[in-house]
Amino acid sequence: MTPPLPRIYAFDWLRGVAVLVMIQTHALVLLLPAIHQQAFFKNLVRIDGLVAPSFIFSAGFALALVQVRAGLAGRRSEQAKKTLKRIGEVLLVASYINFIWFPVYREPKWFFRIDILHCIGLSLLLVMPLLVGLSTRPKLLRWVTLLIALFIFGVSPFGEQVTGFWQLFLNNKPGVLDDTTGAAFPLLPWAGYVFLGASFGATIGAMKSEKELWGWLALLMGLGTLLFWFENQVAALYPPHNFWVTDPADAARRWTYVLGIVAIFRLIERKWPTSAQTPFAKWLGGFGAASLSAYFFHEMLLYHRWVGLFSRYFREKADWPLFWVLVAALIFCTWVCVKLWDRVDPKLRALLTRLTSSAAKPPPAS
Repeated sequence: MTPPLPRIYAFDWLRGVAVLVMIQTHALVLLLPAIHQQAFFKNLVRIDGLVAPSFIFSAGFALALVQVRAGLAGRRSEQAKKTLKRIGEVLLVASYINFIWFPVYREPKWFFRIDILHCIGLSLLLVMPLLVGLSTRPKLLRWVTLLIALFIFGVSPFGEQVTGFWQLFLNNKPGVLDDTTGAAFPLLPWAGYVFLGASFGATIGAMKSEKELWGWLALLMGLGTLLFWFENQVAALYPPHNFWVTDPADAARRWTYVLGIVAIFRLIERKWPTSAQTPFAKWLGGFGAASLSAYFFHEMLLYHRWVGLFSRYFREKADWPLFWVLVAALIFCTWVCVKLWDRVDPKLRALLTRLTSSAAKPPPAS
């Protein structure tokens, strides 16, 4: 068997850039309200709209990549257990953030609020059986996950009409529990990016030459360009819907831009092989690898009523120069928290493992 190609740093850099832009996006609350009417602000918001697709796509990519490589190496079950544990951690952090932001203990309805981490975790659970079952057949897996992704994007406008219990997961309209609890990131259309990323991850996990990477990249970007080129015709196929949320053509635009960034990063690492070893590239990739903890810490630093000093002192008070200084400071503080957590996390896991092992031991015989 031909060994897999070395690590693809382009996706590490994509996640790293997504973390930085995510922090900047959430920091927009610090700007003076009058600035929101400026053209630069509106253009910046359009760019910020690529953050969520980048994260969700990368999650599907990474999961498929490791599962396919493990399946081809005969470690399918072992990797599946590790992955399920990781998905559990994502959902745990998602629920904990809901607990922090909302009075879940008084109003359990808030536990059902689906934000981006919930969406990623649930989407990964949905794609997981396919990744495990077809991990030894990656070519079939990539086509199956691509078709499912296109199906999800294709039915998303109809998802806006769903009512009842499933509305909690399939669209962002409130009304199931009351008029305040709606999904921030419903599975339609966002789960589509996980399956789309999985199709790319399956391709990379088994590829034997660079040509396969560029072939699949060209296919996905070609599909995206085609759909967005005919956006008016695509929109006309559906009843009235929120174009900027559920329209397949808009989803195609987003994934095409995201993959364009991946293509640029891949060209850089191929043309300059030592670029991945530069301090900045390592830092960027490290930030991307720690995206879960970065998400948690930057939200606490920005919004939390006790430790959220940025929002407490600067909410709706910053002009553009001050804003960029605050963004840089928020990125730095988030990075410090991430590095501190990197030291605490292994020790905490070891402690939990010891406690679990002790609890699982049978009592001594009398």
